[in-house]
Amino acid sequence: MADHNHLIASKLTQQVSCLESIAALLDDELTAIAAKRGEGLKSIAQQKISLLQQIQTIDKDVQKLVAHNESQDDEVSALIKQVNTLLTSCKKKNDVNAHAAHQAQLSVKQLKDILIGAPSSMTYDQGGSVIQGDKKIVHNLKA
Repeated sequence: MADHNHLIASKLTQQVSCLESIAALLDDELTAIAAKRGEGLKSIAQQKISLLQQIQTIDKDVQKLVAHNESQDDEVSALIKQVNTLLTSCKKKNDVNAHAAHQAQLSVKQLKDILIGAPSSMTYDQGGSVIQGDKKIVHNLKA
């Protein structure tokens, strides 16, 4: 029984390590998003995929071991709590990164629209027809 709990603890420790690595990658990802470094994001995404695959494999192993275990010792319970805490933290960081990436994408789109002369505003006239803002910025350039 003690050996079984030790094996579970060992797998959970591996999972904690993977989750800590993902947390660090998520911090790096946010930095890359803020700096608009696309090349760094590709590498980070590949590393995240690899770590997520490891976590899934370990999780399956842990589920099998826990299913055959009748009681958990304090070490296993503490590690499960740590895994859940890290997982929640990683999910929050991932949500923040997704929002930051979306905002960066919007700002790039707005810049592109300004440079190509897309309408800056749209309103409606009395008849319900769309009136688009003027494109003076681009059309008055003489370059």
